[in-house]
Amino acid sequence: MKQALLFSGQGSQYVGMIKDLAAAYPSVASMVEQANDILEYSIGTIAMEGPTESLTETRYTQPALFLHEAALFDLLKDKLNRDAVAGHSLGEYSALYAAGVIGFEEALKLVSLRGQLMFKAGEQVPGTMFAVLGIDDDEVEQLCRNLTSAEGVVVAANFNSPGQVVVSGTAEYLRKNAHAFKDAGARKVVELNVSGAFHSPLMQPAKMELEAAINDITFNDASCPVYVNSLAQPLTDADALKQALVQQLVSPVRWTQSIKAMIDSGVESFVELGPGKVLQGLVKRIDRSKQISGFDTAEQVSELLS
Repeated sequence: MKQALLFSGQGSQYVGMIKDLAAAYPSVASMVEQANDILEYSIGTIAMEGPTESLTETRYTQPALFLHEAALFDLLKDKLNRDAVAGHSLGEYSALYAAGVIGFEEALKLVSLRGQLMFKAGEQVPGTMFAVLGIDDDEVEQLCRNLTSAEGVVVAANFNSPGQVVVSGTAEYLRKNAHAFKDAGARKVVELNVSGAFHSPLMQPAKMELEAAINDITFNDASCPVYVNSLAQPLTDADALKQALVQQLVSPVRWTQSIKAMIDSGVESFVELGPGKVLQGLVKRIDRSKQISGFDTAEQVSELLS
């Protein structure tokens, strides 16, 4: 049975993540110490102890998530098939690590830089994001095109599952016009607690600096297909993966399309590696007939390893 490994993105974090894994597995504790040394601050303490205010800052959230996901993958890589991998937004870096495209240190440094640049871009040009539930993806895109003007930008940023799209844009302008989605029949329109307009043109300043850092790193060809966010297509070529990662910051996360493309390729089992169950819920909404599971805690890991 073909199996895909999935890696979650920002929003899945929680205070206490990776703590039980580090306590149960010396290799994880060592990985946390390595990450602290690479970043020159204690990302382990922020992930395990908080406070929540720190962990939810983009610049800390992203390396904490990557660390948790990389640790889970290293523990379970000999027990799980990986016929394909994909990561939601930040999770794409974990997917590239799992596919052998980039090493742990390089990936962690990139993720840390990405978080810092996105945080800074959000301060320079205030942006926000809203979840729009209950109307067709195409209609959301059309509404975004209609709303975008000289006054502000509004774009579809995350296609999470059918009828669940996140839009991104200029903060005050989007807040003022979010009612347009409700007026069009959306069941729910909710502002997200984020520090910027991620996956939108407002991330262009961050993209330029991140691109320079990505281009300084040698990428390997992937050991299995990586379904990239910006294209919802499988890539294995190192240069193509590099370009897709650069483009990801200002492009929508095509998660619904990525999962459907994996299913079309014959994937029957999806396994989420990372905190929480967000991606398991999204896959369930896309296709309930597939096998869906996940690993987050030491207890879950020990059940597979025993």
